[in-house]
Amino acid sequence: MDKTQGQNLKIKVNRIYSALWLTACVLLSLGGIAAFIILFAPDFNIYWFILSPIIIAMYQIPAVYLFWRWRKWKERIKDKNEEA
Repeated sequence: MDKTQGQNLKIKVNRIYSALWLTACVLLSLGGIAAFIILFAPDFNIYWFILSPIIIAMYQIPAVYLFWRWRKWKERIKDKNEEA
């Protein structure tokens, strides 16, 4: 396997890895919204209405963290490619 084939393979692997990260972010986000609906919709009242933005934000923290990590990883890969 020559150098260009190795780089093409690395690019394909990075794209697959990137797609998996983004898919995980979306699934965690949808899971957070679903958890909020399942837990709080049956007994929804004015207090839950007032607190709902905070509660939803708490459920979105794992998705936001994973997205933040993906962006850092993407920047690192981009910097590596520019050096090469």
